[in-house]
Amino acid sequence: MGGESIPKIFPSANKLFTLSKYYPIGIMIYGNATFMGIPWETIIKIYRNLLSKTSFSTLEEHANDFINFLDNNSLFLNAMQEHYSQNDIRSYLIYIIEDIAANLKEIEGEFDYDTANEVVSHVIDKHYNMWEAAELAPSISEQLEETVLNEYNEIINNEIKYSFERYPLSDENLEKLKKLSVHCLLRFSDKIVHDGRSGVVIAGFGEDDIFPSLHAYYFERVVKGRIIYKLSHKYNINFETSAAVIPFAQSEMVSTFMEGVDPRYKTVKDSYIAKIFDDYAGIVVSNMDRYDEEEKKSIEEKLTSIGKQIIADLNKKLEDYRRTYHSNPVINVVAGLPKDELAAMAESLVNLTSFKRRVTPESETVGGPIDVALISKGDGFIWIKRKHYFKSELNPQFHANYYREDETDAQKE
Repeated sequence: MGGESIPKIFPSANKLFTLSKYYPIGIMIYGNATFMGIPWETIIKIYRNLLSKTSFSTLEEHANDFINFLDNNSLFLNAMQEHYSQNDIRSYLIYIIEDIAANLKEIEGEFDYDTANEVVSHVIDKHYNMWEAAELAPSISEQLEETVLNEYNEIINNEIKYSFERYPLSDENLEKLKKLSVHCLLRFSDKIVHDGRSGVVIAGFGEDDIFPSLHAYYFERVVKGRIIYKLSHKYNINFETSAAVIPFAQSEMVSTFMEGVDPRYKTVKDSYIAKIFDDYAGIVVSNMDRYDEEEKKSIEEKLTSIGKQIIADLNKKLEDYRRTYHSNPVINVVAGLPKDELAAMAESLVNLTSFKRRVTPESETVGGPIDVALISKGDGFIWIKRKHYFKSELNPQFHANYYREDETDAQKE
């Protein structure tokens, strides 16, 4: 029997860890739980053992050290890097083919070779221009793009030949496909989210930090020994910013709680209002019979400009309302909450998302026992709630071994 495969989701997997055994720094994973086929849990624990008692002045230095560990590691074999790169190139070329097919489907009646070629060129241009405008990953140079293009040339040619065997390709389009095949490996576009992307959040205190901070990253793959990653969020608590509530992964319920409106509903509402004002200008002008075409065009431009100003003013007033009556009151309370209440609030927000997933047709990507940790300068990384795949009381050696290696080193000294 055949059928569409359904991805298996394990919401109870471990996603929260200490990044250091000795210092107040934690790391959280969301999205893909593996990186280049290796569980993040394994990667983190290898790094933690190597880190031992090494500390850094700031959290940012800790985060950079973790990235340098990934960027200079023999965990990711060359054959593995090539395998994942080839799969990603193939997936994106198939995505382009599906885009071409969708465009051709919109054409009524029969279409000839020239029409098909025009559609193919249009779609390839769209994707090529998107990736040309995309930013390179921080660890990547344009010279490396050329290196990857040359060394992966055979792989790229084979994948293009396989994917585009039914469609006409000019030499120009072939070159664009080759370049965008490399771009999709080494660049980040706001319009594309890679299926294998992992979110990594590092939070806590460096040795000299007085206030906590947070750095969040997207990790996608390793190409030619370089990590393809991007800083997605950076928050610092200071004298001006006393608190923050920052959701990751399935964030809509937390955003609704903080902003007073579902983010998807807000997006639909904003786009619909903008469309109303755009259409309204044209409708009004089309009913003005006493003006010539040039005058109508001028009036329509003025009405459109006025409409944009009205929308901007409306959005600002609504944003001010949300801040005044929703997010700011919560932030002000969070800034003064005791530690145990902060932990309870975090757990409640996760439970809110879990409950929403349970009573709707969406996949239950949040659920099961919830790990809760609290990081403070004085007490360090403290587990409030933690799930184990084993019973702690039956495995005393686990806790005994946690610091054993470093204690042995200290005795030798």
